[in-house]
Amino acid sequence: MTDGNILSLITFLPLVGALIILVTRGDEASVARNARYVALWTTSITFFVSLYIWWKFDPSTSDFQFVQETEWLGGAINYHMGVDGISMLFVILTTFLMPACILASWTSIEKRVKEYMIAFLVLETLMIGVFCALDLVLFYLFFEGGLIPMFLIIGVWGGARRIYASFKFFLYTFAGSVLMLLAIMAMYWEAGTTSIPVLLAHDFPAEMQFWLWLAFFASFAVKMPMWPVHTWLPDAHVEAPTAGSVVLAGVMLKMGGYGFLRFSLPMFPVASADLAWLVFALSVIAIVYASLVALVQEDMKKLIAYSSVAHMGFVTMGIFAATHQGVQGGIFQMLSHGWVSGALFLCVGVVYDRMHTREIAAYGGLVNRMPLYAVAFLIFTMANVGLPGTSGFIGEFLTIIGTFKVNTLVAAIAATGVILAAGYALYLYRRIVFGEIEKDTLKSIMDLNRREVLTLAPLLAATIFFGVYPAPILHVTEVSVDNLVANYHAALEAHRVAGDTGLFARAASLFTGN
Repeated sequence: MTDGNILSLITFLPLVGALIILVTRGDEASVARNARYVALWTTSITFFVSLYIWWKFDPSTSDFQFVQETEWLGGAINYHMGVDGISMLFVILTTFLMPACILASWTSIEKRVKEYMIAFLVLETLMIGVFCALDLVLFYLFFEGGLIPMFLIIGVWGGARRIYASFKFFLYTFAGSVLMLLAIMAMYWEAGTTSIPVLLAHDFPAEMQFWLWLAFFASFAVKMPMWPVHTWLPDAHVEAPTAGSVVLAGVMLKMGGYGFLRFSLPMFPVASADLAWLVFALSVIAIVYASLVALVQEDMKKLIAYSSVAHMGFVTMGIFAATHQGVQGGIFQMLSHGWVSGALFLCVGVVYDRMHTREIAAYGGLVNRMPLYAVAFLIFTMANVGLPGTSGFIGEFLTIIGTFKVNTLVAAIAATGVILAAGYALYLYRRIVFGEIEKDTLKSIMDLNRREVLTLAPLLAATIFFGVYPAPILHVTEVSVDNLVANYHAALEAHRVAGDTGLFARAASLFTGN
């Protein structure tokens, strides 16, 4: 193994596990047992191998590292892999969450276990590929390919309305991505390449940037998801199995934010500056609106799903503030939200496995029977609120500070989302955990078992450790973010000097006479 192919190994190792499970033969019980163990070992090994890239990563440069490039499609489109300070940690996040997903499915998935584990391993390969791809076509294939296993996970192993939810998820996300495909073709005709490092240095005309930005925005906004194209998310979360919700909230939502950082901001800086007002408006609406909607939910999963929409509002706000703190905060918020929201869905899954209902009204007084669960759920709830000392605080604080430098009104409105988050999160916790046990069905409920403790413990450790000491993450992203922000403002200045100020700015000048 060399540094040049380590990313390919990490990306396709889960696919090897899927193939092993595929050829497994025997009676149904033995096949299911073997599939679980192969999936767990494969995801665990993939995680430990992925730690190698963090260990060997050089944070002093913004260049892509562990680069591998070979000819693929006719010489024009290459198999090109690599990571920088922005993408590397998302690879780690993906591999970190996958063993928890397998453990969470250990007893809750009883039918078609073999196919279920194959779907998750294929999904892991496609998600890792998104963050490693350095070719636009390769990125698009990984980005879109992930829809298929998630569509099956929701549609086959989901709840009562799983068919509706899976089709809504697929159609929403696929529709936006068709526009991105058209934009990729236009970029190839303009620049003559699909290599992301080359395109990052290419200066697209301002008018072209406007249309390219909108096309990419259509795809990434749905994936985040941003208001008002967020309606697929609550349905998908409610119907998905627990592990499906963990992957959806923990990793797949982050692909939209990663796309903004990798493409929208650096490749289309003029359009990003012109349309920042649109992103700010949609972000603050998402923060306030989704938080208010979360306050009235009676389903635990729907409440957490709407909280995800609100938290992604902080991410998009911070990214398009285009300040060092804003972008750093956006990245940190995505990473933190990945394991915190994943853990919250795991906590919901714990009680759902026992009681087979997600209705908040069906619970109450769980602290009397489940003290370990109450403590774990409390810490993740506080992180979701953004309590200092938890990882949830760092990202929200940085995004608000970064946005405050650019637009004080947007930052002030967004800050109200922190208060609203405390309202819906503490409302959920109080009704489920506090009080006396009044329902007979809860009087024999059991606390966390060893498998559940093993599943939640790493997420708990990450929440507290990075909340107290965020430096390992911020140190990795710092130089890449500095380079991104510096290049963004340099590109804006170059276009301003050249008089190429963008479609909106030019239209405004017609009315003002400037």
